[in-house]
Amino acid sequence: MKLILCMGIALLCCTAAPARAEDLAERLNRLEQAVERQSHIIEEQQKTIEQLKAGQPRRDAGEHAASGGEAAKGEELKQQVDELNDKVEQVVEAQKKELPSAFNPAIGFVGETIFGYRSKGKAETGSDRPGGFDVFQRSVEMTAAASIDPFAKGYVVVNGSADPVTGELALGVEEAALQTTSLPGNLELKGGRFFGEFGKLGYIHDHELPFVNRPLALAQYIGGEARTDGLQLNWLVPVEHYVSLTVGAGNQFGGDNPPNDVGDFRHASGVNYWSRLSSYFELTPDVSFEPGISGLWNPKTNVQGSTVGGAQSFTTSGSNTFNERERRLYGADLVLSYKPLRNNQFESVVWGNEVLYSDNRYDLTDTLSGTPAGSSTVGSIGLYSYLTWKFHRQWSTGLQYEFVENQLNKHDKTNAYSANVTWALSHWNQFRLQYTYTDPNAASGRSADNAVYLQWNWIIGSHAHGWQQR
Repeated sequence: MKLILCMGIALLCCTAAPARAEDLAERLNRLEQAVERQSHIIEEQQKTIEQLKAGQPRRDAGEHAASGGEAAKGEELKQQVDELNDKVEQVVEAQKKELPSAFNPAIGFVGETIFGYRSKGKAETGSDRPGGFDVFQRSVEMTAAASIDPFAKGYVVVNGSADPVTGELALGVEEAALQTTSLPGNLELKGGRFFGEFGKLGYIHDHELPFVNRPLALAQYIGGEARTDGLQLNWLVPVEHYVSLTVGAGNQFGGDNPPNDVGDFRHASGVNYWSRLSSYFELTPDVSFEPGISGLWNPKTNVQGSTVGGAQSFTTSGSNTFNERERRLYGADLVLSYKPLRNNQFESVVWGNEVLYSDNRYDLTDTLSGTPAGSSTVGSIGLYSYLTWKFHRQWSTGLQYEFVENQLNKHDKTNAYSANVTWALSHWNQFRLQYTYTDPNAASGRSADNAVYLQWNWIIGSHAHGWQQR
């Protein structure tokens, strides 16, 4: 302060030499008062800095002279904060209380009804449904799921479908499995009855598919949904990029496949083994693709008359019956998706593809004499490709192409073409209208068929998996 004062005096001496002495004294007095005010401001700022460092609320000079109204406002604000704290404490205490239903499983129901018309009868199409007009209650599904403890969860799916002849609803346990939740090393173990992870749509429930019917290749080579009784281990590979590896073993694989019958003692060769390796790549923030490869092997099937895929024995021109001895199935799938970040609830394009190769071994039996007639390996190919376009939150449309060779006779080939439109009123209520043209070749012995389907799906209560556009 003294330095500032001396500089000011020197300045005044230089500029006010011609002035009178009383003018110089007055200027010095004003300058000294200004310096004192500035020093006071600096001191107040220094106090404020020290208070902020100590975590204290800022207090300026005017706070000491707060009016009675401001004090009242402060008291009112304090009261509101106290009331808010009381409410928060009540919410916390309420969350600590256990409701009687806290340990009950989440239960839900899914219904699926198919209204259809086919131009040919079932004798000409090979279907288990009649031609002409048909109403098919394909499934009534009940699901129940809950955490068992901090280490595992369990779920059950009971499904019923109408018998095509009697119309009676037959109930069956579709899934009943236990799944771990806290294994180390990014591992997850599942055991019981479940859908084994093979391919992209093999382990998806019918009502979740992006079209009405399961692809012909999956129906032929897997037998519908990939149901199994066994164990499955999934490993999320610990790398920066997403890579998932799944391996499993079970005594059956596929909805139409019975457990392997190898006599009164089942060796390890009588068990189905499968695996799947999948990944995910983000090409742009809006475009991604998911590749995957799968394999299934049953060293010793021993299914007389071969009921795999719902097909019975196949008799060649030489009057030989094929009985499946070894089952081998390979698959590759790829899904390319466009889902804009700014409009993903209203717009998306998904292109899905899967190719399957069946390479089964069969023992031949002479149909007339019943004597062995050697063995044969049949390699057959099946595939499907679909494109779905979602152009509105509730509306989407799609196209599908299918091709399959019979796993017992690769000369029996079928092509199918479909187009559909889906109206999803909500996640719990949706309609799908689909047209399908099926064109088998002459070797199949079946006729071409035109079909129109109206699928109505609904959900009540909890539903764990939901419709998935895959």
